[in-house]
Amino acid sequence: MLAPANASRLNVHGRAFSRIAQYHPEITAFRRDLHAHPELGFEEVYTAARVQEALRVCGVDEVHAGIGKTGVVGVIRGRSTGSGRMTGLRADMDALTMTESNDFPWKSTRAGMMHGCGHDGHTAMLVGAARYLAETRNFDGTAVLIFQPGEEGFAGAKAMIEDGLFQRFDVDAVYAMHNWPGLKPGRFGIRHEAMMASADRVTIEITGKGGHGAHPYLAVDPVLVAAHIITAVQSIVSRNIKAVDGAVISLCAMHAGDVHAMSVIPGKATLVGTVRTFRAEVQDVVERRLNELCSAVALGFGATATVHYERIYPATINTPRETEFAADVAESLVGAEHVVRDMEPSMGAEDFSFMLQAKPGAYLRIGQGGEGSCMLHMSRYDFNDDILPLGSAMHASLVEQAMPLAGN
Repeated sequence: MLAPANASRLNVHGRAFSRIAQYHPEITAFRRDLHAHPELGFEEVYTAARVQEALRVCGVDEVHAGIGKTGVVGVIRGRSTGSGRMTGLRADMDALTMTESNDFPWKSTRAGMMHGCGHDGHTAMLVGAARYLAETRNFDGTAVLIFQPGEEGFAGAKAMIEDGLFQRFDVDAVYAMHNWPGLKPGRFGIRHEAMMASADRVTIEITGKGGHGAHPYLAVDPVLVAAHIITAVQSIVSRNIKAVDGAVISLCAMHAGDVHAMSVIPGKATLVGTVRTFRAEVQDVVERRLNELCSAVALGFGATATVHYERIYPATINTPRETEFAADVAESLVGAEHVVRDMEPSMGAEDFSFMLQAKPGAYLRIGQGGEGSCMLHMSRYDFNDDILPLGSAMHASLVEQAMPLAGN
C-alpha cells in the first residue's frame, strides 16, 4: 500500500493526499468489502447502506438516500458558506453481470456478479474524500457528494436527475473520475469536449417469406437479406461520415431460424448492434442512413426491414472551463508531466453524460495501471488499491480549489 512516506513513488504533492494517505487501510477495507458484495443497477441496497453509514461516521452534515431509487447524496459545508458556491462530485456504485475469476479473499461472494469496472474503488475514493473534507472543511461553500446507482446500462444518472437531484442540490459544476488501466498509477487524463461516445442500440427486423431450403426460389430468404445488410451498413461510416468525425457501427448479434432445422428458411431475421458517435449531427446521419439503407437492401430482395434506433446514453462532453480547472487541480497534485490534457477519447459510453448535459463539469481518468490486473469488464479485473488516496485527494482538491477560503 502507498503510505505517506512513499508518496514520492507517485510524485504526489498536497496536504489532502498526505492526510488521506493516513487512513488508506480503512479506505482499502471499505473498497474490498464492496467488492465482495457486488450489486447490479438499482439493486445497490447493501452498497447504499454502507455508504450512508460511512458518511455518517465521517461526520458529513447531511445524508440523503433513495434519490433515483438507490442513490445517496452527502452534503458537507465548508468552514464558511458565504460564497454560496456548490461543487458536485460523483461516484458510481453498481457492478456487472459477470462471473469473477479471481481467487483473493475479497472476491465476489455473489454468483454471476462482480465489480469488473472499479465502481467499488470509485465509491471508496469518494468516501475517503468525504472523511477528509468533513474533518478539515478548508473551503468556502458546500460540497455535494453524489453516489450514483445503475451506471452500467441503467441510466442511473438520468434517474437521479429526474428525481430532482439538481433541484435539491443546485451545484455550480459537477466532476467524475474513472480508473483507467491504460494509464500508469500517479497519472491523470482529460480532454476538452468529448471524453466518451454516445451509445445507441440498433435492432433491425427483417421480414421475408419462409420456405424449404431445397426450394429457395419459392421463399424470400431473410438470412440472405441480413447478410447483405451487415455488409452494406459498413459503408455508412466510410462513405457518409467525414473522416475527422468518429463513428462506429457494430452489428453484434443475429437471430434467424432454428439451428436444428437445417432445411427450413425462416420468415424473419433480427440483427442487433450498437452505434457510437461523438456529435449529435453525426448521430442523426447514421440513424437516417441506417433506415434508408436497410429498407432499400431489403426491398431489393422482395423483403422488408424495420430499424428501431434507441438513443441510450449521449456523448460525454466536458465543458472547457471545468476541463482546464480539473487539469490544473490534477497538476497541483502530481505535476504537469503526469497529466495528459489531450487524452484520446473512448468509444465507450458513460451515463455521467446526462449530468454534463444538465451542469457544467468534467470527466477525467485516474491511472490504474495494467500490471497484475486486466482491462475493464474482464473477469480477472480488480481495482488497484494503491491509487485510493490519490483519487480521494483529487476529489477533495477539486472542492478546495473550486471554493477556496479567503486568504488561501
